[in-house]
Amino acid sequence: MSSPLKIKRRLPLLDDWSGVLKDGWRSPQILLLLFAASIPVAFETWSVLINNFVVEKAQFTGREIGMLQGLREVPGFLAFTVIFMLLVWRQQTFAILSLAVMGVGVALAGFLPSVWGLYFTTVLMSTGFHYFAVMQQSLAMQWTSERELPVVLGRMTAVASLASLATYGVVFGALTLLELSYLQVFLVGGGLTLGIAALARFGFPQFPTGIRQTTAIVLCRRYWLYYALEFMSGARRQIFIVFAAFMMVETFGYAAKDITLLFLVNCLISIWVAPRVGRLIVRWGERPALIFEYVGLIGVFTAYAFVQTGWLAAGLYIVDHLFFALAIAIKSYFRKIADPSDIASTAGVSLTISHIAAVGLPPILGLVWVLGEQGRAAVFLLGAGIAAGSLVLALFVPSAPAPGNETVRWMRWRSRAAA
Repeated sequence: MSSPLKIKRRLPLLDDWSGVLKDGWRSPQILLLLFAASIPVAFETWSVLINNFVVEKAQFTGREIGMLQGLREVPGFLAFTVIFMLLVWRQQTFAILSLAVMGVGVALAGFLPSVWGLYFTTVLMSTGFHYFAVMQQSLAMQWTSERELPVVLGRMTAVASLASLATYGVVFGALTLLELSYLQVFLVGGGLTLGIAALARFGFPQFPTGIRQTTAIVLCRRYWLYYALEFMSGARRQIFIVFAAFMMVETFGYAAKDITLLFLVNCLISIWVAPRVGRLIVRWGERPALIFEYVGLIGVFTAYAFVQTGWLAAGLYIVDHLFFALAIAIKSYFRKIADPSDIASTAGVSLTISHIAAVGLPPILGLVWVLGEQGRAAVFLLGAGIAAGSLVLALFVPSAPAPGNETVRWMRWRSRAAA
């Protein structure tokens, strides 16, 4: 009797990936997974090295790292301009071109170890990264049905984690076993990214995207809740990305290989968790998933503010990373309420909205950070407050999102009364 039970419990492992190859290797689903794997190869190489690189080679303080991260988000703020690029290139072609630009930016980073040099290569890398992120999101929504989207996004997250795991392993081995320089590791990461872009260009055909996309900037009143959720998500994500990892280096003395090991643990957990997150959202719905995420993040950011030991900070970092996987629910919510012709335009607009706070917060909070322990606590308590605001917004998400049912009923009544 015990054997069948054990087999039944293991079947979900296979269910998470069932149907991936139903259309063969040269299919939109496989290309989406390749796109998902490509971002970590470039961006994680950069993110693992950048904190130690700027401190050791350019003598950055909290002020400079805040400015660097603020500049990194400027291309995200301008992501709405992707609509104008699509007047020239197809979405799939532009995605590949953006991926190549990201690879070039990473490859050049080690050659310019100065304040202005790092600002330049960071903006170049970030331009490719953010345009590619918009196209990846848009194509995923257009190539995937409404019901399957959370599952597909979960698979993409798992593949990205697997690629991150491989990237961290390569970086760790390059730094410790081969004793390569920062310049050489940046070159390897950027070169591999360019190779993936070439494979995507010449190894796959052009896939149709179905409904013709709007080639104008779309700001739709009925998408207001989606815009608000993206704005809050972008704000708190910056606090996590910029200051959580920087705290490990500056406050607790983590070396580059220690940061790499921490990221490796994150990836191992995400490979198992991410596909299940997608299925969990399908089962629960977007509203409960978002509420669960934001309640957890309030606790994590509050704990960041007062943590005193490096091992506990590392544990919080891992838990924080897992909660962010539930952000898939925001994309799933939009897919259910959106006009299909608005997907590409709104993907760019929403990324711009999510970067409004991202551009201004890092430089400002960098000045707060240098005030010492109290400044660090203030930065993370602000993150807890942002998570609390997101929790309030999540309460407006209806249990069954659809066009005409974008918010809970009482919220729609108030909107009509105001109008």
